[in-house]
Amino acid sequence: MADLKRERFINLMIFEIFENYFFPQCKRYLKGKLIDIGCGVKPYKTELSSIVDEHIGVDHYGTSHDKSEIDLFGTAYTIPAENSSFDSAICTAVLEHLEEPEQAIRECYRVLKPGGVAIYSVPFIWHQHEAPRDFFRYSSYGLKYLFEKVGFEIIEIKPLSGFAVTFLQLHIYIINGKFNKGIIRKLRVLDSYIWLCHKIGLWLNKRDNTTDWSWMFVATVRKK
Repeated sequence: MADLKRERFINLMIFEIFENYFFPQCKRYLKGKLIDIGCGVKPYKTELSSIVDEHIGVDHYGTSHDKSEIDLFGTAYTIPAENSSFDSAICTAVLEHLEEPEQAIRECYRVLKPGGVAIYSVPFIWHQHEAPRDFFRYSSYGLKYLFEKVGFEIIEIKPLSGFAVTFLQLHIYIINGKFNKGIIRKLRVLDSYIWLCHKIGLWLNKRDNTTDWSWMFVATVRKK
């Protein structure tokens, strides 16, 4: 629990920005039976419980996360479900870890009902993570190409930040990773500085229109 709280603190700025967009988007478009592709620990389970009727998580046996929230064991390429089984889908921060993203998007298309909506979050400017399974970064144009190639209708592809948030969040990672150790971490010497960076980033994000530098895009797409 302490690690989760620390992760939340280090990512406070981007978590707040993401959730302020993602949850209203879910409320607007998701319904019925939801498939959560690469669900991990289902971090949005509580918030989505009032939006959808069922929240089915799929993930693979080799995941490094706690497996207690996984309902179906499979992969983004092979979801153990019949065609047109789900009304909605989410796939958050997963696509960059897949060697064959088009194949994964096709599988989501297969299990969605016609008219079903999927919401994907994908990084654009971001550091390497979860090595060695980190393969791609996506521009808005790349996402549009992939989803339309599979047959999805684009509802919206939304950049979540400008340069300031991207820079400050990566700056926090460097500061926390390289310098926040030993007695400095124990005494939380840098925590006030990290908190200030978050607050500055959130303030600047309301005024920063340099969205070509976004750390993340959220794509909302519909099966035709």
